[in-house]
Amino acid sequence: MDKRAEILEAALSLFVEQGFHGAPMADIAQKAKVAAGTIYRYFPSKDDLINSLFEELQGKLRAFLQKNYPVQGEIRKKYEYLIRESIHYFVLYPRHFLYLEQYYNSPYSIDIHREKILGKNPDNLWLDIFERGVHEGVIKDLPRAMLFSLAFGPMITLLRDHIRGFVHLGEREVALFTTACWDAIKK
Repeated sequence: MDKRAEILEAALSLFVEQGFHGAPMADIAQKAKVAAGTIYRYFPSKDDLINSLFEELQGKLRAFLQKNYPVQGEIRKKYEYLIRESIHYFVLYPRHFLYLEQYYNSPYSIDIHREKILGKNPDNLWLDIFERGVHEGVIKDLPRAMLFSLAFGPMITLLRDHIRGFVHLGEREVALFTTACWDAIKK
């Protein structure tokens, strides 16, 4: 693993355990086994490190979801694929979930969230599903923010409860949950 990757891995661990403010750069350097000044060669500031880690994890999630994405599939199949595979990813990588949840619940994500809800990013698979689904009459014609809330809110709560050990997410539970999520937005 190269130094940049070691720093990101150390930052991920400490941010998940201690939060953004509770993890000073000196502790990240110590955990990564590098000099504090080395971090600043790769990341000019702590904010840059936090944002870079977000981009890194988002990229990994995006690549995982795009790997077998049913490009030509019907809206329901695409939606169920994204819910199911997002859950699978975060069950495999719970620290990624905990970091991303922390990031999205911080001031760092305001612009990203605004772009996700109001923007026209062609790489946003969810946005494509919602817009096409409403246009084709298979998804309820709700404001985009409501559709995102219905898609992500229950999934976030379920994943949080899985990570805390309150619920086990086997294939059967994931399938039942995925169908219930579709039922919430289908017309």
